[in-house]
Amino acid sequence: MKLLIIDDAPEMLKAFRDILEAYGCEVYVAENGEEGLTRYAEVMPDVVLMDILMPKLDGISATKKILEMDPSAKIIVISAVGKSGLDNECLLAGAKKFIIKPFKIKELMSSINSLVSMNERN
Repeated sequence: MKLLIIDDAPEMLKAFRDILEAYGCEVYVAENGEEGLTRYAEVMPDVVLMDILMPKLDGISATKKILEMDPSAKIIVISAVGKSGLDNECLLAGAKKFIIKPFKIKELMSSINSLVSMNERN
């Protein structure tokens, strides 16, 4: 399973990479939304894990642009920002799920696996 993590915090990228590679995932990273668009086109991942607050291009805008490129993209927004209505804004932009940091690894893997298996059924 190929995953693209788009997050501007180097420690989060490393943590995600370490955890997800331990689960056997092929992990690619991007440090902002703009770089994320380029990496998405190169990698065509099964699932994207997207931060919201990033330089150059925020997560909501990047989600919309990825979906313009690939309407079948599976994007999970993971954010420490629990602002009221932000989850709905992300889902309206096209994200499939919204997870608030900190989260449980089992919750994350369950969300990823449900999106990948949903893709395999279609």
